[in-house]
Amino acid sequence: MKMQGKVLSFGELLLRICPDIEQDWIEQHQLPFYIGGAELNVATALALWGVPSSYLSAIPQNAICEAIDLYLKRKNIDTSPMQWTGDRLGIYYLPKGKDLKNAGVIYDRANSSFASLKVGSIDWDQAFSDVQWFHFSAICPAISADIADLCLEAVNVAQEKGIFVSLDLNYRSKLWKYGKDPKDIMPEIAKHCNLIMGNIWAAHQMLGTQLDSKFITQSAGYEEEELLRQAEQTSKEIIANNPLCQYVANTFRFDYESKGIKYYTTLFNQGNLIESSEFRSAEILDKVGSGDCFMAGLIYGLYSNLSPTETLEFATLAAFDKLFIPSDATTSTVEDIKNRMIA
Repeated sequence: MKMQGKVLSFGELLLRICPDIEQDWIEQHQLPFYIGGAELNVATALALWGVPSSYLSAIPQNAICEAIDLYLKRKNIDTSPMQWTGDRLGIYYLPKGKDLKNAGVIYDRANSSFASLKVGSIDWDQAFSDVQWFHFSAICPAISADIADLCLEAVNVAQEKGIFVSLDLNYRSKLWKYGKDPKDIMPEIAKHCNLIMGNIWAAHQMLGTQLDSKFITQSAGYEEEELLRQAEQTSKEIIANNPLCQYVANTFRFDYESKGIKYYTTLFNQGNLIESSEFRSAEILDKVGSGDCFMAGLIYGLYSNLSPTETLEFATLAAFDKLFIPSDATTSTVEDIKNRMIA
């Protein structure tokens, strides 16, 4: 595919507050924080890698948010689509070393500026000006019925304009609280997406794809060959149910030894399942943002006209590399990642 326009990432900008429970953050008066949000992590990586990157969220007009906006601009992220509205910025607390899927995450984002958006809040014609790729995640429609409707509005307009659409099937159980199951919402949205990324468990939970009963629990105890076979079946089912979908990506990230990770991925395209190299480390630094970095890697590769195999290898290595970076978004350049690939 030939890409020249911007990649627009859409989602909630958040402050991640990260107390170090083991070091007694209360006594030490230290509460580290990061600027994040799944889609912003993607936008940040793309801007760092030289892809024209634009970001759309909603934040209140105050000195804190104006400083954040300047910070994003300094990272070469186009924030001109930003909606300056509402009264509060979303926050979440995640103790150091914990995973976002872990019960340790605490959200404080009710009635945030982003959560208050509705259909009609955004002029999509203006937001999609000079945009060739639109990216968002399933975290958005998890926030409220209004945001779910807004996501459906966005992907409809994007497809009308011939914009390539990618969706990350991020599942956050603590966010789906407005009386709808993901399977009530996500299949209709997915019908308008060209690339769907997640894993066999997220697809089962959010799109209702079939899952062999032996895989119901997500754990590291399965044979890799069996998981790859399930990834292929899930990918085929997603493409069969969503005619616009051209690519399906799956990540497999399992705890390894006591503090480590085993990581590999797949990409399904034109009837073929491509498997990445497998990466292992006995110890990592931060799980947050690794999946977002993988998504950014896929976008970078396809935007740059790399082959599907090259795209998958770059995205997988970028995601693995992110596990050793203590921030929400990657700070590794394309050269850094390629050097890790050679090493």
